[in-house]
Amino acid sequence: MQKAARTILIIMIAFVIFFGQRWYAYVTNKTSPYNEVGIDLNSAMPAPIRKWGCDKLHATFPKAQPPNGCQADDGKSWM
Repeated sequence: MQKAARTILIIMIAFVIFFGQRWYAYVTNKTSPYNEVGIDLNSAMPAPIRKWGCDKLHATFPKAQPPNGCQADDGKSWM
């Protein structure tokens, strides 16, 4: 039973590291705020982490329309 629990834990840690790295690469990129995978990952993050990611994107792309997940209630301004 311990071996199965250890395997599951290792898979979960690898999952978090892989997708966390993909998310961080998206919010710190310099090419475009409209990467579909990055938008999906950022939208799935908890609110404080998503806000930090959106702030990083807004600082890098100040004149761009906010991607999904970073839009305020009006849909046109950054959160």
